[in-house]
Amino acid sequence: MFRRRLTLVLVLFASVVALAAVLAAASLVVTERQVLRGRVASDIATGFIQLSAQKQRLRTWVAQVQQGANADLGMRSELLAAMQGTLQRLKVLAAQAADLDAGQDAPAEHRQRQDTLALLDQSVAALDRAVRDVQPLAKGVDADQAWRELSRVFDLVEGHDIRRLIAESIVREAAAVQRERVAADSTLAWVRWLWLASAAMLAAGAVSAAIHFGRALRRPLEQLSDGARALQQGQLSHRIPESGDDEFSEVARSVNALAAELEQHRARESADRQRLEELVAARTRELAEALGSLRQADSQRRRLFADISHELRTPTTAIRGEAEITLRGVDKPPAEYKDALARIVVTARQLGHVIDDLLAMARSDIDSLSLVREPVDMDELAHEALAQATALAHVHDVVLAAPPARTGRHLVSGDPMRLRQLVMVLLDNALRYARPGGEVSLDLRHAAGGKDGSDSLVLTVADQGIGIPADELPRVFDRHFRGAEARRRSPDGSGLGLNIARQLAQAHGGRLELRSTEGVGTRAIVTLPLLDAADLGAAVA
Repeated sequence: MFRRRLTLVLVLFASVVALAAVLAAASLVVTERQVLRGRVASDIATGFIQLSAQKQRLRTWVAQVQQGANADLGMRSELLAAMQGTLQRLKVLAAQAADLDAGQDAPAEHRQRQDTLALLDQSVAALDRAVRDVQPLAKGVDADQAWRELSRVFDLVEGHDIRRLIAESIVREAAAVQRERVAADSTLAWVRWLWLASAAMLAAGAVSAAIHFGRALRRPLEQLSDGARALQQGQLSHRIPESGDDEFSEVARSVNALAAELEQHRARESADRQRLEELVAARTRELAEALGSLRQADSQRRRLFADISHELRTPTTAIRGEAEITLRGVDKPPAEYKDALARIVVTARQLGHVIDDLLAMARSDIDSLSLVREPVDMDELAHEALAQATALAHVHDVVLAAPPARTGRHLVSGDPMRLRQLVMVLLDNALRYARPGGEVSLDLRHAAGGKDGSDSLVLTVADQGIGIPADELPRVFDRHFRGAEARRRSPDGSGLGLNIARQLAQAHGGRLELRSTEGVGTRAIVTLPLLDAADLGAAVA
């Protein structure tokens, strides 16, 4: 009887909750879409403002060049690249705004925005061609005439005034931002009233159900409570009335049967307690053994640090001794100084490897390192890493291939310092184990549609070196593991670099894998998630 009524009420409440969940999902989708539209509109307005400022900076730079001022030539390429990047972001945001407004009455605004972006694209291309050959004005040249001719390139394209186009776009996008804010406020007000009404209905239903079941359950529950207190006090002869065939009568019969078996349960409880004590004693012994293992591991760690500290003293003593011997006595021929400096460089390089290993082991909790994330242009980072590795390539007599072209589209979210450390570890390994005269290359490419549907950046460092045997390849990421050929080729390594590189890749949401053929070479492949349009828009804002 109570079960049917309770089931009916629960089904009713479940239906209301399911309806509320559907309403919540619908309102969340509507609200999220409205907020995203407002964010995209704000990003577009900001992009037009940035483009106007970058264009003005380029105009100032051209004026400095024509007047013979000491203008930085690199600023020209930087400003043009910045304008092209801003224009590319505006195109992405415009496409996103059109997708968000699909099915709504705003095609004219989107067409106007696309037309403006097309004209701006032509203007930037014209500026690119015009300012590349700009030179200081020769004597006798009319400066005003030259400036007016160049100003036409800045201000006009196909008969349109670029300044007016940008100004109108800024005003139009500001109005769009205000419109989206008003729409977002209206949506939030609608969601608020919807949830207030739903909460009122749920509250009314809950109060009604509580009143009904409170009245119906009070007497049976009092009887059950009295029986429970009697059993707690040890009155095993007490019996709960078993009138009726409802669920409470079934519970009463069960409790009465429980009273008859209480003694048996007490005996069983005593036996269980004894078994529990034995288990506790066994677990205590296991914990003591685990503590002993931890102490042994700590002792091994201390010994390892003592060994590394000893290895630090040896090369520093050798460097100091070499320098003292060289400086002792009368002046020597330059060849002797060069030989001494070469030996000092070799020893210092070994010292650097030992210090790197010590720091890596001190940061053995690299998985828990906090990353300072920001948008990182992997094209630029690859150029910097290859420039830094030039000296290492010269030492190992290895050729570094040309860096990949700068595309401005290989953007990831990560810590620049950690990503540079990851790339340098891979380049150092490639240079260290490449054959003399061989080539080491770094390549970047875009991979579309991963397992989760998102795009990825694939960074590949390839060498023409000794390669890795197939039986050693599964263990190359183990800490301190080094293959036989690797130890012969570079005895001063520690086997920590690839382990650290893989953990850095995983910390950035990516992965690192090696593909190698013994005697041919090795490819280290890092896959990192690219910034999508939404993340890029948030970063620009």
